Amino acid sequence: MPETEPTPLDSDCRNCFGLCCVALPFSAGTDFAADKRAGSPCRNLQTDFGCGIHERLRGEGYPGCTVYECFGAGQRVSQVTFGGRSWREDPAGAAPMVEVFPVVRQLHELLRHLTEALTLDAARPLHAELRAALEETDRLAGGTPEEIRAVDVPALRGRIAELLLRASELARACVPRRREHRGADLFGARLRGADLHGANLRGAMLVAADLSGADLRLADLTGADLRDANLAGADLGTALFLTQSQLTAARGDASTRLPTTLTRPTHWPTTATPAPASRPGGRRPSRRR
Repeated sequence: MPETEPTPLDSDCRNCFGLCCVALPFSAGTDFAADKRAGSPCRNLQTDFGCGIHERLRGEGYPGCTVYECFGAGQRVSQVTFGGRSWREDPAGAAPMVEVFPVVRQLHELLRHLTEALTLDAARPLHAELRAALEETDRLAGGTPEEIRAVDVPALRGRIAELLLRASELARACVPRRREHRGADLFGARLRGADLHGANLRGAMLVAADLSGADLRLADLTGADLRDANLAGADLGTALFLTQSQLTAARGDASTRLPTTLTRPTHWPTTATPAPASRPGGRRPSRRR
């Protein structure tokens, strides 16, 4: 049988009906300048489904929009699930489209991680399981609106998360004395120059953490919150399961090393950031939950 075309896992806003600007809610704050209800079009959405302030999102108070990534779900729902007929052309289809889009977005995020796991030579013993999971997830994402709404996403995510963790452990097994920070609260942590080679940082809270100059090669960053984290000079060249949206939410510079599959965010400085003077003391204690 001939191989099927791979499902595109990068956003293509030109072939989407502005679904992220319609389906998702947000509240006024540091990430968004105004409130918006789920299912209500953003006031900046144009008639051609483009953003009227796309080039000025950060300056206009919408940095949250700049870090959002649908992993290709927008164009799939727009052009495949609903056959290229927009919610403006078919108002009756607006509600189903709004319901389906977040589900497909989660499925496409899983597809993105499964696709990366299949590139890991060390995870070759799991490749058959990874391919089966990828095919199942892609089939679910390609269903009818009714079938997509019926998908048990939490159950699927749980199964795939364990499979991806096994792939991650195989990939990181070559690193001795790996640090374990899964789900750790590292808010504002001082980790400048830290040896995090092969560390497990899945789901870690790294908001505003200083990771400048840190060694993050083969670090598992699945779901890590990197908002406002300082990645200047850090080495993420072989980091695992890092996404473009995580990078865009962080702060880096020209000396930050990135995986070849990701691009340097346009708001990062084009020169290396001078290292601040050393300060005494270590990382502050983690906040108690």
